[in-house]
Amino acid sequence: MKVLLLKDAKEERGQDPYVRELGLRGLEATLIPVLSFEFLSLPTFWEKLSRPEGYGGLIFTSPRAVEAVELSLEQDGKSEVWRKSLRETWSAKPVYVVGNATASLVKKLGLEAEGESSGNAEKLAECICSREPPALPLLFPCGALKGEVLPQMLKDKGIPMESIIVYRKIPHPGIQVNLDSYYSKQGIPASIAFFSPSGLTYSLEHIRELSGSSIEQIKFAAIGPTTARALAAQGLPVSCTAESPTPQALAAGIRTALQPHSS
Repeated sequence: MKVLLLKDAKEERGQDPYVRELGLRGLEATLIPVLSFEFLSLPTFWEKLSRPEGYGGLIFTSPRAVEAVELSLEQDGKSEVWRKSLRETWSAKPVYVVGNATASLVKKLGLEAEGESSGNAEKLAECICSREPPALPLLFPCGALKGEVLPQMLKDKGIPMESIIVYRKIPHPGIQVNLDSYYSKQGIPASIAFFSPSGLTYSLEHIRELSGSSIEQIKFAAIGPTTARALAAQGLPVSCTAESPTPQALAAGIRTALQPHSS
């Protein structure tokens, strides 16, 4: 059975881990990227990164926010400044992250990640709230469409935080062409997995058009509760929500959703 994954490829040992996990369960997965990212305010972000003494730690809820750090370091010998002094100062402070993908990028910067088993921002906020509250604000680089759950939970607990928007999501230029090509060659997939509410927004119209009345046969899967809520808001039945945002959990959920139901 065929599964369509609306996400970018992330290669580990030559194959995307989601494609690999689904393959191990006898499912043939194809990736179509639906999002591109535009990075914003990097000089301002760098100024903040250059003053670790003004912050109590860092919060990263997406790999993109860590990429904003990497891009900031690429300009004018800043990576040397990072290596020689800033990295060590930041590494003495907590760096809170959501998910393993974000954690592995944080480790490449030479920092230790905390809270990576938190599957979403709400769980990470609970993790932060359970610690000794910092005297200085936590620096939170985020996307333009950041959820309000984490900032609100921290605010309610009196934990200071300073957010800065460092990227925004834009539609991938090839969505329509790639979906047309997939449907003409592969037909209607048994399942479609969405990885973010914006990915759903940018692709759903094309999927409805291409699927026609067969859309009722498709099992829709979500990487987490926020995406599942976005699917439900569009009137689509959610056949599975991954228990955690990992290849293993999503593949297991899709496999179960596709099992023929015993009477």
